Amino acid sequence: MSLISVNADKQAAAPILDSPFSQKVERAVGEISKALLGKDHQIRLALCCLFSGGHLLIEDLPGMGKTTLSYALARAMGLEFNRIQFTSDLLPADILGISIFDQNSGQFSFHPGPIFSQLVMADEINRTTPKTQSALLEAMEERQVTVEGETRPLPEPFFVIATQNPVNLAGTYPLPESQLDRFLMRLRLGYPDQKAERELLEMNTERDKVGLVQQCLTTADVSQFRIQSAEVTASSALLDYVQRLVAFTRSKDDFSYGLSPRGSLAVMRAAKTWALMCGRDHAVPEDVQVILPAVVEHRLRGNSDEDGHSGASLLQRLLNEVDVIA
Repeated sequence: MSLISVNADKQAAAPILDSPFSQKVERAVGEISKALLGKDHQIRLALCCLFSGGHLLIEDLPGMGKTTLSYALARAMGLEFNRIQFTSDLLPADILGISIFDQNSGQFSFHPGPIFSQLVMADEINRTTPKTQSALLEAMEERQVTVEGETRPLPEPFFVIATQNPVNLAGTYPLPESQLDRFLMRLRLGYPDQKAERELLEMNTERDKVGLVQQCLTTADVSQFRIQSAEVTASSALLDYVQRLVAFTRSKDDFSYGLSPRGSLAVMRAAKTWALMCGRDHAVPEDVQVILPAVVEHRLRGNSDEDGHSGASLLQRLLNEVDVIA
């Protein structure tokens, strides 16, 4: 039997212990919650993605708070923020930048695009063409961009939050598997509960709520989280469990393809960060299970799935059928 069998949208987690890292997380969650009401778990996952050095994809219907979460994260972390509105006519140069001839100096000068920021929000990324979507690939993977033959480093930390509408909406271009795999996590915010929605109705606009968020962490804190999370230990038994999860996706006929090595590394990286956020210096199976939906669901595809909607059911099989202890 697996250690826990739970719904993929609401995972159980190990208790949070008191530590300097967990205290900072609680402060950040409290600040961001001023803007995004009733979504503490999704906020923690977004912080875990940032502290793990990955990138985040938020998929949901319009008006669910995707942009609000991005703005609130940037304010709480004190990060330089740029938003790119992806449209059908957006070009790669609009993202990366371009060199313009200066008549006074007689030389070309490079004008950096909005990608040169610590937190970049790629809003409605699937409304632009695959050619423009691919302009983000090198930046997300290599933390650098190559423009006109010259490689330029991006700021540290560098974090991309991409939002997309469901692919069944008009005017969308589904992200290819190669680009989906670049995102450490994918989240869905979902509708607010009754209490949160009532509080929303009693307040002003969402942008006013973002203004309430105060900076509570620094870029140094983000860097420290990333360093310390890499030092979180994982037992041989836990590594065996992760390997069984990965092998399950590769061996069962229901899966179109299994998790890649990048996917298995993403599971361990996020699990270690979650353990650190909970105040522990070692990861446990609950850490793996709580981050698993966000990390692997967008990487799973069933053989009979044409639109990429089978990830949730395949994920539930992983949680229910793979034993924690061999």
